[in-house]
Amino acid sequence: MNLEYPVIALLGAFLTFYLAKHNRFDGIRASASLSIIAYLILSALNLNPDLYSVVFFGGTFIGMSAPHRFGIYTVASSSILFSFLFEYLVPKLDGYGGALGISAFLSVCICHMCILLGAPRSKKPIG
Repeated sequence: MNLEYPVIALLGAFLTFYLAKHNRFDGIRASASLSIIAYLILSALNLNPDLYSVVFFGGTFIGMSAPHRFGIYTVASSSILFSFLFEYLVPKLDGYGGALGISAFLSVCICHMCILLGAPRSKKPIG
């Protein structure tokens, strides 16, 4: 297991989660702008931008998933689960796109099902 995948997915998820709460951004704009910036940074640093930007983009999927239902613990859990699923599914599926979509969907779906079955939820901030 690469340690880079969970860190990059967490970064993408939390940046999107918090940026989407600003007035001029929603989840889609936050995801798109952060993904472009991440790709440019990874390209400039020559850090395998094709792979790592896909992991970051998958993390942004997590960050824009139902912010009124998910808190920081659920976003973190979904991001880490996403990184494990993505690494496992990339060799099994043809290309990054299929592994990206199914990993993001399954990680959010699993965490949401755990909440429905009674797992503790993140506390909403006061105010």
